[in-house]
Formats: sequence, structure tokens, C-alpha cells
Amino acid sequence: MTMDKQTFEYAPAPESRSIVDIAPSYGLFIDGEFTEAADGKVFKTVSPSSEEVLSEVAQAGAADVDRAVQAARKAFGKWSALPGSERGKYLFRIARIIQERSRELAVLETLDNGKPIKETRDADLPLVAAHFFYYAGWADKLDHAGYGPNPRPLGVAGQVIPWNFPLLMLAWKIAPALAAGNTVVLKPAETTPLSALFFADICRQAGLPKGVVNILTGYGDAGAALVEHPDVDKVAFTGSTAVGKAIARQIAGTDKKVTLELGGKGANIVFDDAPIDQAVEGVVGGIFFNQGQVCCAGSRLLVQESIQDELLDSLKRRLSTLRLGDPLDKNTDIGAINSAEQLARITELTATGEAEGAERWSAPCELPSSGYWFAPTLFTNVTQAHTIARDEIFGPVLSVLTFRTPDEAVAKANNSQYGLSAGIWTEKGSRILAVASKLRAGVVWANTFNKFDPTSPFGGYKESGFGREGGRHGLEAYLAPSTPKGERS
Repeated sequence: MTMDKQTFEYAPAPESRSIVDIAPSYGLFIDGEFTEAADGKVFKTVSPSSEEVLSEVAQAGAADVDRAVQAARKAFGKWSALPGSERGKYLFRIARIIQERSRELAVLETLDNGKPIKETRDADLPLVAAHFFYYAGWADKLDHAGYGPNPRPLGVAGQVIPWNFPLLMLAWKIAPALAAGNTVVLKPAETTPLSALFFADICRQAGLPKGVVNILTGYGDAGAALVEHPDVDKVAFTGSTAVGKAIARQIAGTDKKVTLELGGKGANIVFDDAPIDQAVEGVVGGIFFNQGQVCCAGSRLLVQESIQDELLDSLKRRLSTLRLGDPLDKNTDIGAINSAEQLARITELTATGEAEGAERWSAPCELPSSGYWFAPTLFTNVTQAHTIARDEIFGPVLSVLTFRTPDEAVAKANNSQYGLSAGIWTEKGSRILAVASKLRAGVVWANTFNKFDPTSPFGGYKESGFGREGGRHGLEAYLAPSTPKGERS
């Protein structure tokens, strides 16, 4: 075997499962206690990499939603009346407990979601703790957030989160809500309920007053009941554009505040002067991080025509070295797809790509016999009319398009119903600034991709939703300006 063909074989390096203790069943977390659903319904949550049943979880219905909202409403008076410095102490305590239990939580998230342990360990959990630390710091400084003196919390926040970053999306929602003085009813996705239930235990461990945070596991009907509940003042949703549109229709005509963080079809633009190896790493991270199940994934690669062949050769070579398999193995780069339903959608859209004439290439890798898996895939000969260039696949699938001039790159990048993220790869700072200012995307990364920080706002335009999460801007959705005496709000 010649040296350039030789690759190292990696011995398995499994993270221990024994550090997380998953109970056979879990209830709903309402008013500081775990409780069964009113109708006694339950559902199972499975591990996507093995299809093994992890636990049985209570399935919330409308009666449970009502109970949770009432608990949050009851807790709101005392919680919102606390000095910000006292609320901040609880948030700091939660952040520290998350750090202390981060290894346990990373293993739990990997088991329930399917993403590699090195992602939950090195990306998800540090960011979760960082969000709570960041908003803990804001709790006693709300007068300086830019929303007027002494801004008021809204009341009860109904929050619905997706399955792709279960604990991180919880942190994005709960941390600013609590810092601002609101109380929360949160519904995690039905395929990934466990980390939210463990977070409920962290709230008890931190001594958080009862009813301030309530966790309802269940299906879409529970989410709809939460959004529609007349005593919910603020709705926050991260998920699909179709559900986001339904929520917008549901709350139309009410006085509820809403933020929606929906789908994306991010463009990663590589210019001819970009450092190829660095760009390839960014492209790989942009679309294959979390198996491409990322709303801001760089799922469209726009490469300058003159370097297309060189970039694609390098990209295919790199994809051939990615290791797909057991997500608990610390060597694994590509984990399992979250559910059979999601795998079916990815499979259907890639079949459409082939049927419409795009050329498919998948990395050579052996797929495990059980669980939900999809090999890293890219399509060339893609036009803007192709379904795979327009629809969000939400999987490890990259569509490659070319451009000749910066103006053409901008036009193609903006030719999307979405507007969440974009990436620019070039050596020229002036080009970064010129192109970024023309891109209709909420987040534009330069010579990097998928970098997150709690101090930086995140959100989109068009069908990617509205409102911002993170940073000072993330407080706006949970605050109202104070009303001068004698006036009604």
C-alpha cells in the first residue's frame, strides 16, 4: 500500500454509558414535581443509532398544558418581583450545575439524539452553560439593555423546541426568559425529550422556585395547545417553516408576542482566492456537523468556476476520511439521523435530486445494520431550479453550484425563500465586507462556519422566521417597556 493511500485505523474509543442513569419512565414536570399525564398516556423514546427504547415518557394533553400554564402564572408574581440580582443567582447556579453534569448530559444527548459524543461534549454542552452564564449576567442590568428604564417581563412564555439541538435550544429559550423575569412552559420534541427532563431535575437541584420552569413532553397537539392557550403571553418556536406558519396563523389577532426561528438553505460561497484546505474544512463543518440537521447548515456550496474541480477533488478526499458509526465512540464524525421519519425525507429528496438530473456522489462508508443512517453525500450539476437547491433537506447532503462573479454569487445566494445564514471564503477583507452587506441572511460567517456565541444574536429573514435569539437582542422578545404611572399598558 502506497503512503498516500494509507490511512490510520482507529481503535474504538467509546464513552461510558454508565455515567448516565436513565429511568424506565418519566412524568411531566409541572409546578416543581414530576407527574403523570391527566389521561395516563405515554410514548417511547428510542436511540436513533440502535433503535433501542431508552425510556417511556408521559404524553401531555390539553389538560396538562392548562395545569402547567396555571403553575407558571401562579409563580410569575413572586419570580418577576425578585430583584434581578436574585434571579441571576439562580441562573448562575443552573449554569454551574450544567457544567458539573456536562459529561452525563453529553452522553444522554448523544443517546437520545444520535449526534456524535464529540459534538455534544465539545459544542452543545459548553454553549448551553455559556448561555445561562451570559443571561445570568443580564438579570440585574435590564435597565441597560436598550429597552427603556425598568422594562417589564411579559408573563408566561410558551416555548416549543426541535430535536436537532435539544438542550441548546432549551438554553436559548429558557435563559433569557428567566433573566427577564418571565416564567416558562417548554415542550421539547417528541423524539428527544430526555435532556429537557434532566434539566427539570437541574432546576430542582438549583432550588428554582416551583412553577418557574415547567416541562411538557408530548407531540404536536401539546405544542399547539400551548401556543393557543389564552394565558400564554409569549410564544417562542424553533422548527420547520410549515409549523411556524401555522403558529403565526394561530396567534394572529391576539396580543401574544412571538419569535419564530425556522428553516434555512444557507449558501457557503468560496471565491478563487480562498485557502482551499481551510475552505474544505469549513464546508464539511457547515453541512456535515450534526449530520446536516442544522437550520443554518451551509447546504448550498457556491464555488467560483475556476476552482471548482480543485475544490471538489479536495472535498471528496476529505469526505472519504470521515468516520460514520457509533455516536458514543469519540472517533465518530458522522452519527445517526434522528428518526426514521427524517431519514425517509432525506432519502426522498436525494432521489428527487437524481431524478431531476443532478449528479450524486456519496462517501464510501459502511452503514450499521440497525439505526437510521445516511452517508455524507454531495450533488454536482445542480441548477437553481433543482428541488435540492431550493428545499431544506435537513440531512448530510450538499448541493454544489458555481458562479463567475461576486454579483452572480450574491444573486444566487439570495435566490432562496430562506434567509438564515451564509458563509464567505476569501483572502480579501474588502470582498468579505462588500459581499456580506448584500447577503439577505441573518448570520454571515467569514472564513469560518457554524460558530456560535451567546453574546451574538441569531435569527433570519423571509421564511427563516423573525426575531433574534442570543445577545442583548435576545432579551427584547421577553420584555415590554415600562408603563408610566397613570397610563394603561
